Amino acid sequence: MKVALGCDHGGFGIKEAVRKYLEERGVEYEDFGCYSTESVDYAPIAAKVARSVADGKADYGVLMCSTGIGISIAANKVKGIRAAVCTNAHCATMTRRHNNANILCMGGQVVDKETALQMVGIFLDTGFDGGRHVRRIGQIAQIEEGTL
Repeated sequence: MKVALGCDHGGFGIKEAVRKYLEERGVEYEDFGCYSTESVDYAPIAAKVARSVADGKADYGVLMCSTGIGISIAANKVKGIRAAVCTNAHCATMTRRHNNANILCMGGQVVDKETALQMVGIFLDTGFDGGRHVRRIGQIAQIEEGTL
């Protein structure tokens, strides 16, 4: 498994915690930045992480900004990406089980490091339920194609 990581300055603190957590678990990752708390724009970082996932270079992505919202909006502009903002374990579980999300987004001013690491573990370890949800994921893809 390989994870693409990215954040802006607002998510830097939890990104560093996630990076260390992945290292401890032996999970391969690529860090697309940012690398400090100096102000940066989130859209270019979200695009790099999302394209890495969409192109199959990474299995999953984890993106962080102050709220998780802006960076998720940017990531979701890339075809094939289902980036979900999560704030708790239940959201992280359900977005994998029902939405087959491929990028977890979190807010550095919304969740603490412990919650962030818990959600990353859940996100990476939870499978997609399939079944009726396959049809719904297909409908999302149809929206991307302009056929729904």
